[in-house]
Amino acid sequence: MVLEFGSVVAIGLAAFVIIAITKGARVVPQKEAQVVERLGKYSRTLDAGFHILVPFVDRITARHTLKEQVIDVPSQICITKDNISIEIDGVLFLQVLDPVRATYGVDNYMFAARQLAQTNLRSVIGTLELDRTFEERENINGKLVDALDKASEPWGLKVMRYEISNINPPQSVKDALEKQMRAERERRAQVALSEGDRESRINVAEGHKQETIKQSEAQKLRQVNEAEGKAREIELLAQATAEGISRIGQAICQPGGSEAVNLRVAERYIAEFGKLAQETNTMIIPGNLSDVAGMVATLGRVFQNTGAPPPASPFQPPPFMPSPPPGPPGFPPRTH
Repeated sequence: MVLEFGSVVAIGLAAFVIIAITKGARVVPQKEAQVVERLGKYSRTLDAGFHILVPFVDRITARHTLKEQVIDVPSQICITKDNISIEIDGVLFLQVLDPVRATYGVDNYMFAARQLAQTNLRSVIGTLELDRTFEERENINGKLVDALDKASEPWGLKVMRYEISNINPPQSVKDALEKQMRAERERRAQVALSEGDRESRINVAEGHKQETIKQSEAQKLRQVNEAEGKAREIELLAQATAEGISRIGQAICQPGGSEAVNLRVAERYIAEFGKLAQETNTMIIPGNLSDVAGMVATLGRVFQNTGAPPPASPFQPPPFMPSPPPGPPGFPPRTH
């Protein structure tokens, strides 16, 4: 019996030692903190690593993760400044900085942070109109982060950011917004079409302008070239005429030149006089038109005035062509 009692005591001692080791030895994972109380009072905070506790005296009161935590904020109904009810939900990101204050500052910091996010969200949305709630998500998130971070500081929490997930207005508001967006898209399309038409008209007008300028410049160059060509033509004709006249004068001064000139003049005179019978037009001609000798004599006086020797008159008027009698006083000579 003695041995049996000793065995029981040994077994009991062994069990006590095992339980004491189990109760006293603690391994804390990385990015985690554990709050230890001794006899119901805060003792210390265990960081990552191996720790020994006093069995039956020390106990782990709370375990906190030091990682950034994501809290889903449930959807709620918020009323905007223009009295429109919208349903909004979001996501809150926070981190425990002080495990002691997170343990003793608030009963449940996760629930407290969620409720705080909802109440502050309603306050911020109440200051904005419906249109601005869609446009100013970033500002709303910033205001919520500032308010939540300030309110949760006594709890040992750090609010990293807040993101609005969805904004669901009523169906009537959705229909109105859809009509508004459709009208806005149509307006932008009309503006784009008008701007395109304006640019097209401007480009066409600019093209006509450039075309007119180019045509006027081309016409100007053409006129200048034509004028220069005509001037050069007149100059060359004048030079050729002067040279021809000079050569004719030199030829007249040569022996037999006067006779040749008289013969040429008589030939041309007779030729032109013969053409009068072929014309049907009525014209006024001098009365001594058939006086070839007189005309040649007149030409000789012209040569005398120019310094050239007067040409001899080898022609006499034919006997069958007497000079026509003069007309009555005050009337022109008769026509042939």
